[in-house]
Amino acid sequence: MVSVNNTPKTETNDKNQTIMLIHGLWMTPKSWDNFKERFQWLGYHVTAPAWPGHDGKIEEVGRNAPEKIADLSLEDVIKHYKDILSSMDEQPVIIGHSFGGLVTQILIDQGLGAAGVGLDAAAPKGVHKLTYAELKSTFPVLSRPGNRHKAVALTFEQFHYGFANNMSEENAKKAYDLYAVPDTGKPIFESLFDDFNRNAPDTIDYNNENRNPLLLIAGENDHTVPAAVTKSNYDKYSKSNAITDFHEFKGRSHLILIEEGWEEVVDYIDKWITNTLK
Repeated sequence: MVSVNNTPKTETNDKNQTIMLIHGLWMTPKSWDNFKERFQWLGYHVTAPAWPGHDGKIEEVGRNAPEKIADLSLEDVIKHYKDILSSMDEQPVIIGHSFGGLVTQILIDQGLGAAGVGLDAAAPKGVHKLTYAELKSTFPVLSRPGNRHKAVALTFEQFHYGFANNMSEENAKKAYDLYAVPDTGKPIFESLFDDFNRNAPDTIDYNNENRNPLLLIAGENDHTVPAAVTKSNYDKYSKSNAITDFHEFKGRSHLILIEEGWEEVVDYIDKWITNTLK
Protein backbone atom coordinates (compact mmCIF):
# COMPACT_ATOMS: atom_id res chain seq x y z
CA MET A 1 0.00 0.00 0.00
CA VAL A 2 1.50 3.32 -1.04
CA SER A 3 -0.68 6.16 0.13
CA VAL A 4 -4.00 5.39 1.71
CA ASN A 5 -5.77 8.15 3.59
CA ASN A 6 -8.70 6.88 5.60
CA THR A 7 -8.78 9.88 7.92
CA PRO A 8 -12.36 10.54 9.04
CA LYS A 9 -13.75 13.79 7.63
CA THR A 10 -14.89 15.24 10.93
CA GLU A 11 -13.87 18.24 12.96
CA THR A 12 -11.82 18.09 16.16
CA ASN A 13 -10.87 20.68 18.73
CA ASP A 14 -8.00 22.98 17.77
CA LYS A 15 -4.94 22.09 19.83
CA ASN A 16 -3.48 25.55 19.17
CA GLN A 17 -0.12 23.91 18.48
CA THR A 18 1.88 24.14 15.27
CA ILE A 19 3.82 21.24 13.79
CA MET A 20 6.66 21.76 11.33
CA LEU A 21 7.48 18.77 9.13
CA ILE A 22 11.00 18.47 7.67
CA HIS A 23 11.54 15.93 4.89
CA GLY A 24 14.75 14.04 4.21
CA LEU A 25 17.05 13.31 1.28
CA TRP A 26 15.50 12.12 -1.99
CA MET A 27 12.12 13.39 -0.79
CA THR A 28 10.09 16.62 -0.94
CA PRO A 29 7.26 17.96 1.27
CA LYS A 30 4.89 15.76 -0.74
CA SER A 31 6.12 12.80 1.31
CA TRP A 32 4.27 14.36 4.26
CA ASP A 33 0.84 14.56 2.59
CA ASN A 34 -0.72 11.82 4.74
CA PHE A 35 0.85 13.03 7.99
CA LYS A 36 -0.13 16.62 7.26
CA GLU A 37 -3.79 15.85 6.70
CA ARG A 38 -4.10 13.60 9.73
CA PHE A 39 -2.33 16.04 12.05
CA GLN A 40 -4.65 18.78 10.79
CA TRP A 41 -7.63 16.55 11.49
CA LEU A 42 -6.26 16.02 15.00
CA GLY A 43 -6.35 19.79 15.49
CA TYR A 44 -2.81 20.96 14.77
CA HIS A 45 -1.65 23.77 12.54
CA VAL A 46 0.78 22.13 10.12
CA THR A 47 3.53 23.51 7.92
CA ALA A 48 5.97 21.56 5.75
CA PRO A 49 8.55 23.94 4.24
CA ALA A 50 10.85 22.39 1.66
CA TRP A 51 14.61 22.16 1.74
CA PRO A 52 16.18 24.77 -0.57
CA GLY A 53 15.53 23.73 -4.16
CA HIS A 54 12.98 21.08 -3.18
CA ASP A 55 9.75 23.04 -3.53
CA GLY A 56 7.38 22.50 -6.44
CA LYS A 57 6.17 19.43 -8.28
CA ILE A 58 8.28 16.28 -8.26
CA GLU A 59 9.02 16.66 -11.97
CA GLU A 60 10.20 20.25 -11.50
CA VAL A 61 12.47 19.36 -8.58
CA GLY A 62 14.00 16.51 -10.57
CA ARG A 63 14.53 18.66 -13.63
CA ASN A 64 16.19 21.47 -11.66
CA ALA A 65 18.23 19.24 -9.34
CA PRO A 66 21.65 19.69 -11.00
CA GLU A 67 21.32 23.46 -10.80
CA LYS A 68 19.61 24.01 -7.43
CA ILE A 69 20.45 20.96 -5.34
CA ALA A 70 23.82 19.58 -6.45
CA ASP A 71 26.04 21.32 -3.88
CA LEU A 72 23.50 21.82 -1.09
CA SER A 73 25.15 21.15 2.27
CA LEU A 74 23.74 20.10 5.62
CA GLU A 75 24.74 23.50 6.97
CA ASP A 76 22.69 25.17 4.21
CA VAL A 77 19.65 23.13 5.21
CA ILE A 78 20.09 23.86 8.91
CA LYS A 79 20.40 27.60 8.28
CA HIS A 80 17.30 27.52 6.07
CA TYR A 81 15.15 26.10 8.86
CA LYS A 82 16.75 28.24 11.56
CA ASP A 83 15.74 31.32 9.56
CA ILE A 84 12.17 30.03 9.26
CA LEU A 85 11.91 29.16 12.96
CA SER A 86 13.48 32.44 14.08
CA SER A 87 10.74 34.33 12.28
CA MET A 88 7.88 32.46 13.99
CA ASP A 89 5.98 33.98 16.91
CA GLU A 90 5.71 30.64 18.69
CA GLN A 91 7.96 27.64 18.27
CA PRO A 92 6.38 24.54 16.68
CA VAL A 93 6.89 20.89 17.39
CA ILE A 94 9.47 19.87 14.79
CA ILE A 95 9.08 16.45 13.16
CA GLY A 96 11.81 15.34 10.78
CA HIS A 97 12.26 12.22 8.68
CA SER A 98 15.67 10.69 7.87
CA PHE A 99 18.13 13.58 7.34
CA GLY A 100 15.24 15.82 8.35
CA GLY A 101 15.32 13.97 11.67
CA LEU A 102 19.00 14.84 12.03
CA VAL A 103 18.19 18.48 11.28
CA THR A 104 15.47 18.28 13.92
CA GLN A 105 17.93 17.10 16.57
CA ILE A 106 20.34 19.91 15.70
CA LEU A 107 17.61 22.57 15.84
CA ILE A 108 16.30 21.29 19.18
CA ASP A 109 19.85 21.23 20.59
CA GLN A 110 20.25 24.87 19.53
CA GLY A 111 17.15 25.96 21.45
CA LEU A 112 14.60 26.00 18.64
CA GLY A 113 11.30 24.10 18.56
CA ALA A 114 8.86 23.38 21.39
CA ALA A 115 9.77 19.69 21.04
CA GLY A 116 11.31 17.44 18.41
CA VAL A 117 10.53 14.09 16.82
CA GLY A 118 13.13 12.26 14.74
CA LEU A 119 11.50 9.68 12.48
CA ASP A 120 14.07 7.16 11.19
CA ALA A 121 16.53 9.99 11.85
CA ALA A 122 20.03 10.05 10.39
CA ALA A 123 22.47 9.98 13.27
CA PRO A 124 24.48 13.00 14.48
CA LYS A 125 28.24 13.06 14.99
CA GLY A 126 29.38 10.56 17.60
CA VAL A 127 26.96 7.72 16.80
CA HIS A 128 29.19 4.96 15.47
CA LYS A 129 26.81 2.04 15.08
CA LEU A 130 27.13 0.94 11.45
CA THR A 131 25.30 -1.89 9.72
CA TYR A 132 25.59 -3.63 6.36
CA ALA A 133 22.11 -2.43 5.37
CA GLU A 134 23.05 1.19 6.09
CA LEU A 135 26.24 0.91 4.03
CA LYS A 136 24.36 -0.69 1.13
CA SER A 137 21.70 2.04 1.23
CA THR A 138 24.26 4.87 1.05
CA PHE A 139 26.57 3.13 -1.45
CA PRO A 140 24.93 4.78 -4.51
CA VAL A 141 26.31 8.10 -3.22
CA LEU A 142 29.53 7.06 -1.49
CA SER A 143 30.73 4.80 -4.32
CA ARG A 144 31.87 7.86 -6.30
CA PRO A 145 33.72 10.71 -4.53
CA GLY A 146 32.54 13.11 -7.25
CA ASN A 147 28.98 12.66 -5.96
CA ARG A 148 29.86 15.04 -3.13
CA HIS A 149 29.10 17.88 -5.53
CA LYS A 150 26.36 16.27 -7.59
CA ALA A 151 22.65 15.61 -7.44
CA VAL A 152 22.37 11.83 -7.25
CA ALA A 153 19.27 9.95 -8.40
CA LEU A 154 18.44 6.58 -6.86
CA THR A 155 17.49 3.82 -9.26
CA PHE A 156 14.22 2.07 -8.53
CA GLU A 157 16.11 -0.97 -7.23
CA GLN A 158 18.12 1.22 -4.83
CA PHE A 159 14.98 3.00 -3.65
CA HIS A 160 13.16 -0.31 -3.14
CA TYR A 161 15.99 -1.62 -0.95
CA GLY A 162 16.71 1.54 1.02
CA PHE A 163 13.24 3.04 1.44
CA ALA A 164 10.44 0.64 0.50
CA ASN A 165 11.71 -2.85 1.34
CA ASN A 166 8.39 -3.69 3.04
CA MET A 167 6.43 -2.99 -0.14
CA SER A 168 5.70 -5.21 -3.09
CA GLU A 169 7.56 -4.28 -6.25
CA GLU A 170 4.37 -2.80 -7.69
CA ASN A 171 3.65 -0.57 -4.70
CA ALA A 172 7.31 0.37 -4.30
CA LYS A 173 7.37 1.52 -7.93
CA LYS A 174 4.30 3.67 -7.30
CA ALA A 175 6.00 5.24 -4.30
CA TYR A 176 9.19 5.78 -6.31
CA ASP A 177 7.28 7.57 -9.06
CA LEU A 178 5.25 9.67 -6.61
CA TYR A 179 7.90 10.76 -4.14
CA ALA A 180 11.54 10.20 -5.17
CA VAL A 181 13.74 12.99 -6.55
CA PRO A 182 17.48 13.31 -7.26
CA ASP A 183 19.27 14.88 -4.33
CA THR A 184 22.52 16.34 -3.09
CA GLY A 185 25.19 13.85 -2.07
CA LYS A 186 27.03 16.37 0.08
CA PRO A 187 25.28 15.77 3.45
CA ILE A 188 26.05 12.04 3.29
CA PHE A 189 29.75 12.72 2.77
CA GLU A 190 29.67 15.31 5.56
CA SER A 191 28.07 12.79 7.89
CA LEU A 192 30.52 10.04 6.97
CA PHE A 193 33.59 12.15 7.74
CA ASP A 194 32.17 14.21 10.62
CA ASP A 195 34.59 12.67 13.16
CA PHE A 196 37.44 14.36 11.30
CA ASN A 197 35.78 17.78 11.41
CA ARG A 198 35.88 19.58 14.75
CA ASN A 199 33.14 21.92 13.55
CA ALA A 200 31.00 19.33 11.79
CA PRO A 201 27.49 20.71 11.17
CA ASP A 202 25.89 17.58 12.68
CA THR A 203 27.53 18.10 16.08
CA ILE A 204 25.17 17.68 19.04
CA ASP A 205 25.63 18.44 22.74
CA TYR A 206 24.22 15.16 24.02
CA ASN A 207 24.53 16.39 27.61
CA ASN A 208 22.45 19.51 27.00
CA GLU A 209 20.17 19.85 30.02
CA ASN A 210 18.24 22.82 28.64
CA ARG A 211 16.95 21.49 25.34
CA ASN A 212 13.28 20.73 24.83
CA PRO A 213 11.82 17.18 24.68
CA LEU A 214 12.94 14.79 21.97
CA LEU A 215 11.38 11.57 20.68
CA LEU A 216 13.32 9.21 18.40
CA ILE A 217 11.29 6.70 16.39
CA ALA A 218 12.79 3.69 14.61
CA GLY A 219 11.41 1.20 12.13
CA GLU A 220 12.33 -2.42 12.81
CA ASN A 221 12.94 -3.18 9.11
CA ASP A 222 14.56 0.13 8.16
CA HIS A 223 17.58 -0.40 5.88
CA THR A 224 18.68 3.23 5.51
CA VAL A 225 18.72 4.06 9.24
CA PRO A 226 18.45 0.68 10.98
CA ALA A 227 16.73 0.56 14.36
CA ALA A 228 20.06 -0.31 16.01
CA VAL A 229 21.47 3.02 14.79
CA THR A 230 18.49 4.97 16.14
CA LYS A 231 18.79 3.16 19.49
CA SER A 232 22.51 4.06 19.63
CA ASN A 233 21.56 7.65 18.84
CA TYR A 234 19.07 7.61 21.71
CA ASP A 235 21.62 6.11 24.12
CA LYS A 236 23.99 9.02 23.49
CA TYR A 237 21.52 11.27 25.34
CA SER A 238 21.54 9.08 28.46
CA LYS A 239 23.50 11.52 30.65
CA SER A 240 21.13 14.41 30.04
CA ASN A 241 18.10 15.03 32.25
CA ALA A 242 16.22 16.58 29.35
CA ILE A 243 13.23 14.49 28.23
CA THR A 244 14.35 11.94 25.63
CA ASP A 245 12.18 9.03 24.50
CA PHE A 246 12.56 6.14 22.07
CA HIS A 247 10.03 3.95 20.32
CA GLU A 248 10.49 1.20 17.74
CA PHE A 249 7.65 0.30 15.39
CA LYS A 250 7.74 -3.36 14.51
CA GLY A 251 7.81 -4.33 10.85
CA ARG A 252 8.32 -0.78 9.50
CA SER A 253 10.77 0.41 6.84
CA HIS A 254 12.40 3.76 6.11
CA LEU A 255 9.21 4.79 4.33
CA ILE A 256 7.38 4.64 7.67
CA LEU A 257 5.54 7.89 6.91
CA ILE A 258 3.90 6.47 3.77
CA GLU A 259 3.67 2.68 4.05
CA GLU A 260 0.63 0.87 5.44
CA GLY A 261 0.09 1.70 9.11
CA TRP A 262 1.33 5.30 8.93
CA GLU A 263 -1.78 6.42 10.86
CA GLU A 264 -0.55 4.53 13.92
CA VAL A 265 2.71 6.49 13.80
CA VAL A 266 0.88 9.84 13.65
CA ASP A 267 -1.37 8.86 16.55
CA TYR A 268 1.61 7.76 18.65
CA ILE A 269 3.33 11.10 18.06
CA ASP A 270 0.10 12.95 18.87
CA LYS A 271 -0.17 11.18 22.23
CA TRP A 272 3.50 11.84 22.96
CA ILE A 273 3.11 15.55 22.22
CA THR A 274 -0.05 15.75 24.33
CA ASN A 275 1.53 13.97 27.30
CA THR A 276 4.87 15.75 27.05
CA LEU A 277 3.74 19.34 26.52
CA LYS A 278 0.70 19.30 28.82
